[in-house]
Amino acid sequence: MSALSLPFPLRSPSRLPSLLRLASPGRLPGTPAASHTPGALLRAAALELSVLVAHLALYPTGLADERPADEADTAGSSTPASPASPRLPLAPLPPVVLLHGFADNRSVFVLLRRALLRDADGTARRRTVVSLNYSPLTCDIRAAAELLGRHVEEVRRRTGADRVDVVGHSLGGLIARYHVQRLGGDAVVRTLVTLGTPHSGTRVARPADVHPIVRQMRPGSPVIEELRRPAPGCRTRFVAVRSDLDQIMVPTRTARLDHPDLRVENILVTGIGHLALPVHPTVTSLVREALSAPAGQGVGTRAYAAPEAPESAAGTVA
Repeated sequence: MSALSLPFPLRSPSRLPSLLRLASPGRLPGTPAASHTPGALLRAAALELSVLVAHLALYPTGLADERPADEADTAGSSTPASPASPRLPLAPLPPVVLLHGFADNRSVFVLLRRALLRDADGTARRRTVVSLNYSPLTCDIRAAAELLGRHVEEVRRRTGADRVDVVGHSLGGLIARYHVQRLGGDAVVRTLVTLGTPHSGTRVARPADVHPIVRQMRPGSPVIEELRRPAPGCRTRFVAVRSDLDQIMVPTRTARLDHPDLRVENILVTGIGHLALPVHPTVTSLVREALSAPAGQGVGTRAYAAPEAPESAAGTVA
């Protein structure tokens, strides 16, 4: 079955993760951006389209907020969640909070969530993974960052964890960064991974400026300028993943995080687009690796090519 021949109509939401898995093959040629062939660009576009189609089918399943019972998604835990248990089992690794992008919802993380609940060899691990939905009508990154802060505190209360990790896709990464840098979130966020986040602002789709939160993602906006301010002593480790074929990040380098006061590892993946970032096996492996590393590890720049074989990622230091 080709990536574009999704079997519609879809009869059961349980089948949708497998569709997304088909839509994110590791067959893209990992060549540098300057040498992408027309065929490679076409395959990347086909991948984006197939991910979009599958995600639209999955989207309704993520409209509702997670129930507390869902938050006890700790693979391998011998203590089942129940309404009678006020606290969740404490995982050896910090809980992970997933934050979606603009006009999206938690369904975008269906594959990443599954990957985080297992080691690279498929062994289940005890880890709490939760998602936060924020309304597409949200008009202010600052207000969304305050909402994230309250959600993080609730996760810490329920799990007993001192710190959490956060993964944000696109706008979600910018919201999480604002929480960490400007609202004191570095005290409780151990590692923040951003996927295709406009750290320097994006110039894509000028007509979208009718939405206030899109205007806040423009270069030179007050929010972007706030994030350029000094952040001495920031305790959070940042991992910024960007793609050379991200059509939403204009220019693509805007998804790179450069700040003199922040501990940042910038990772470039080649051959995939914006929508594929949360579902591609290379990226899910990188996120799992980043969240398994000690808090002080990983500063610099790396480049990864989308591999021929799924679930592998051979990288070189750039």
